[in-house]
Formats: sequence, C-alpha cells, structure tokens
Amino acid sequence: MELPERVTLIEVGPRDGLQNEKNFIPTKNKIEFISLLKNAGFQEMELTSYVSPKWVPQMQDAETVVENCLDDARNFVLAPNKKGIELATESGVKHVAVFVGVSNTFNQKNINKTTEESMNELRPLIENLKRKGYFVRACISTSFYCPFEGRIDENDVLKVCQDFEEMGVDELSVADTIGMANPRDSYELFTLLKHHLRATTLLTAHFHDTRGMAIANIFASMQAGIDRFDTSAGGLGGCPFAPGASGNVASEDVVYMLSQMGISTGIHMDKLLAAVAYISPLLSKPVSSKQFSLLKNVSQHQ
Repeated sequence: MELPERVTLIEVGPRDGLQNEKNFIPTKNKIEFISLLKNAGFQEMELTSYVSPKWVPQMQDAETVVENCLDDARNFVLAPNKKGIELATESGVKHVAVFVGVSNTFNQKNINKTTEESMNELRPLIENLKRKGYFVRACISTSFYCPFEGRIDENDVLKVCQDFEEMGVDELSVADTIGMANPRDSYELFTLLKHHLRATTLLTAHFHDTRGMAIANIFASMQAGIDRFDTSAGGLGGCPFAPGASGNVASEDVVYMLSQMGISTGIHMDKLLAAVAYISPLLSKPVSSKQFSLLKNVSQHQ
C-alpha cells in the first residue's frame, strides 16, 4: 500500500460543523471550543464565516470570534462574496476560503448564481487577495454527486480546479458534499486531479459521512496520494443547502484510524475528545462519532 507517513487534518468544526446547528452556540463557548481544538494540536482550522446572519444565523458573531482566536496558525475564514472578503481582510485574517459548487443547480440554490457566474465573480477577488499576499483556499462543493443533478463528471471537477489554479489559489478542498462517494470514486477522482494539477497546489479531501463511507474514502484517497483532509470534531456539520447531507467525518475517528496505522497527525486524542465533550452539551443532537461514543460508554460503566 502506498500511504503517507504523515497526514494534515484541517479542523472545520467551528465553521462548517456549527453553521447548520439549530441552537445558537454562545460566542464565548465557540471561542473556548476553538481554543481546546488548538490545544489538541490542530495547526489549520476554519474559524467562522463572513456571511449574512439572515442566511446563516450561527455565524453572526464572526467578528468577535476572529478577534479572539487569531494566532500564528493557519486560521481560515470563509468569505463567499465581495462583502465577505472585505470584512475578512478588515479583520486581520491572512487565510481566506471561498467556495463554489461544481453543480450548477446546487450553486444556484446555494448562492443564486451558476457555477460559471460564481467563478467569474471570484476571479478578480482572488487575484486581488493574492496580490496582497493572502493565502486562498477554494472549497469545491458537489465534486462527486449533487442532490439535484446526480453524479458529477470528473472532468467538470478538474476544470473548476484548473480555473482556480489559474487564479492563483493555494489550496483546493474537494468535497463529497452529500456523502455519496465510494472508495473507487475517491481513488479515481483524486488520481485524476493529482495527475493534472500542479504539485505546488495543496489538494485536500473533504468527506461527509452520510452513508458511513467517509473513513473508507479517506483510505482510498491516501492511496491516490492525498495527505490533507478536512475533519470535524464530533462529526459536526451538514449543509443547509444540501438536503440529506449529514455531518463531516469525525476528527477523532480519523485520528484513531491513522494512529493505528502508524500515520502521524500531531493531534492528541485525549485533548480532542475533551473539546468534543465540551461542545456536545450545547448541541441540538447527540454526538455520534465512534470514538466519543466509546468514551461515553466507558465512563458510564466505571
């Protein structure tokens, strides 16, 4: 098996994980959650997003979260449009994430634009960010399947990735938004992308665990040469614009698998589980990750 010796996990719980949470998580608790995750060893993290509170009420405290959580690590803030990017750059953030859906229908339902319209709008914004020295991460939704259009053509994903490369983005996060990908899909798409994209572009896989396939997809992606993965503490998440999308793959489950395989992540499992235990009472539904469930069962029987 061709597997990496070390894998980088990008913690997306505070942003992607909490954005669809029904309960508003108090700002002080979000800040503490982020602090605990950083203490667990995460060097890259999505902190929050500058989006309209009308559409994503959970992110209404983005400015305060950023004020309290910026450090020397790679802290991403999602900024989906010109207004969001302006707010992000004013906040002192140096790492900005943008997004687009490969599926036209998904993109239109999400931000009322076709994929091509979104890319045309993002181009001058990204080029301006790069001129100013920002790190830009492009999140590419519906890279495998779309809830409205079905299976997505690999070449459509490649074209979006190559267009983002031409704009100068530093990282591409390629997402299985509704958790329908299987290991063969994952291996084939990432093999294609690794073959055609620049070696200098960071390539990250983002899996949702809707059908329990995320861990298997991560394994297949590693065999295709991927060593960066988005994960979410507690498996928090879901997409408000993608019917049927469950949470992201749980950080603790990925850390466990990788550690058992002798692959380094730099993440301390006990501290990660402490962060999940901290946030779980504030959530509208129970945390269902395997490692956290095991921890709770052991605690109850002691």
